[in-house]
Amino acid sequence: MKKIAFIPIDNRPICYTLAEQICAVNSDLKLYLPDRKLLGGLTTMADISGILNWLKALPDVDYIVISLDTVAYGGLVASRRIADDFERIKKRLLDFENVLRSKEARVLAFSSIMRISNNNINEEEKEYWNPWGKRIFEYSYHQHKSRALKQYNCVYSTIPAEILDDYLSTRKRNFEINKLYLDWLEKGVLNTLVYSKDDTGEFGLNVEEAQSLAMEAKARNLNAIIKTGADEIPLTLLTRAILDGDNVKIKPYFVFPNSKGKISKYEDISVENCVKSQLSLAGVELDASENPEITMVVNNFDYEQGDLVLGDVINNFSGEFKLPETPYFIADINNANGSDNELVSKITDGKFKIGSMLAYSAYNTSANTIGSSLCMAVNTYLALKSGTFREDAFKYLMAVRLLDDWAYQANVRKAVREAGLDFNEALKANISEFKRFEKKISQFLNFNFSAEYFLPWDRSFEIEINLLQR
Repeated sequence: MKKIAFIPIDNRPICYTLAEQICAVNSDLKLYLPDRKLLGGLTTMADISGILNWLKALPDVDYIVISLDTVAYGGLVASRRIADDFERIKKRLLDFENVLRSKEARVLAFSSIMRISNNNINEEEKEYWNPWGKRIFEYSYHQHKSRALKQYNCVYSTIPAEILDDYLSTRKRNFEINKLYLDWLEKGVLNTLVYSKDDTGEFGLNVEEAQSLAMEAKARNLNAIIKTGADEIPLTLLTRAILDGDNVKIKPYFVFPNSKGKISKYEDISVENCVKSQLSLAGVELDASENPEITMVVNNFDYEQGDLVLGDVINNFSGEFKLPETPYFIADINNANGSDNELVSKITDGKFKIGSMLAYSAYNTSANTIGSSLCMAVNTYLALKSGTFREDAFKYLMAVRLLDDWAYQANVRKAVREAGLDFNEALKANISEFKRFEKKISQFLNFNFSAEYFLPWDRSFEIEINLLQR
């Protein structure tokens, strides 16, 4: 049995319970997770010493997959907010490094390059992001652009000096922590190191930092990976651990092949390159044959990606869709933030053996969708191949994904956002809307269940779905 320890970014269901649900499909996997109470939330830090003690007490495992932001800062959101200085963070990382050295496991780790969101929403940022977020984004963009293009003009800033100083010092602290991980990679403490760029663009201090980290890694002959994305990266690394060197080949099939060079919202690389980078990080080989081992159906956009939460250019499936003869999975990126209603209706209305579809996802950004669907698909495929497949666990996983990405994100979430109520109260008021989706999903999967819903961070973005099998 393969044993994997997994330290998530935070306590959101997409970061915590999804990994648990994926691994439950394969009886040959044992996933160790810290108690969810130890992890950070929207306004709380992780219990870092508690996680350290949990890791110390673990039995021998084959792999440790780590979000370094959790052990350095207390979580992804906390990495942008906490006031701890470099030396304090470095000290607790030294304790963590010593524990990793005591474990005979391969360590796959990722750390975020601090994002710069182009809005004034301070929900995941310091308080001053409202009203200064857009100004900070513009400052960041033009500072980097002027240096990159060697136009050394003074970039005028109307941001109050104390706010700009605090922001830049936080960036510098996180950047120096990220450089420290290169030492870990060089010393063999880490076997894989990924730096993620979340909510990125062509220019910005985050892009400049990524370039600096890449240059230093190259100068030191270290294989640090710079990658667009965030929430899905631990899952892509989990895929790498599940594969454990096994050779699995996947062929991407783009619904709109002529548009695979287009760039999705919230990203800085083409859809095709996003797919390739996820496959590469997971340790999956591209399959160019006529009869591929696995087909990855990418429901990409023809002209421009829609965004269901913003109500922006919402796309409906208009391409040809023939279910592949091979095992396949679907990465639904026609819209950001949820499913393509037309596509999923076509799929759930059809009749085919559920075993041939390995996974489905339409979670948030294109990278999030591709990485999460890939992890589900590879694990399901290996379980089917080795005879360790748990059918009920697979149906549970698929039901949750369809209820989340299709029923909630693409449909119910809009009503929750517009209700003018506390978000959890608004969710309760719209529970009846889930029933028609539950019926279709139950029939599609041949899986009888009842469902409970709540919003764990008391906002509309992420929903927690618990199923009771009937």
